[in-house]
Amino acid sequence: MDFVKVILTSLLSVAALFIITKIMGHKQMAQLDFFDYITGITIGSIAAELATELEKPWKPLIAMIIYGLFSITLSLIINKMPKARKYINGAPIIIMDNGKISRKNMKKAKMDLSEFMMLCRNAGFFNLNAIQTAIFEYNGTLTILPVSGQRPVIPDDMRLAPPAEYVYTEVIMDGRVLDDNLKSLGLNTEWLKKQLEQQGYKNAKEIYLGLCDKQNKLLLFSSD
Repeated sequence: MDFVKVILTSLLSVAALFIITKIMGHKQMAQLDFFDYITGITIGSIAAELATELEKPWKPLIAMIIYGLFSITLSLIINKMPKARKYINGAPIIIMDNGKISRKNMKKAKMDLSEFMMLCRNAGFFNLNAIQTAIFEYNGTLTILPVSGQRPVIPDDMRLAPPAEYVYTEVIMDGRVLDDNLKSLGLNTEWLKKQLEQQGYKNAKEIYLGLCDKQNKLLLFSSD
């Protein structure tokens, strides 16, 4: 009987954790702010307790829901009142600017020089002279603005005007035509068939992946 209860409470724990996570939204670890990080750990711990609580599983379940609702409420407050973000999540801190590292801001960010150098290297900057400004974000990442002589060349630097690029939409996947995606582009299967013939294919089954943009530019990739 206890074995069945463990299975049921474990399934309840997984379902509750999945639902709460979906409601709270998806974030990568590097994008988590301080409160999201703490909430994630706590909810995970409560979920583990729920999985083995046979007598009163509703207690940890209610705790999970409260933590989830509090996190959602806090997010809404931050979205409606941007000034509150400074007090809840903290504010970005300028670590380096115009070739000078701020000792005061390093202490404020609780960062030492070794950690700062590591974050710079992770961002691809091994030479600090190539950095114009380095900002320590509230989610623990380092944003770097390179000096003008070190940043990549862009078309505006060369006074070029490249054509606009558009997002590609999948129209064929693993030999199957995605009719809804074709219709969203204002196209149909007859148009697709002609394009396949022009590129030397008999039918869509020969195509592993087919992409098309708003300019009707079709890219086809066949499988090995």
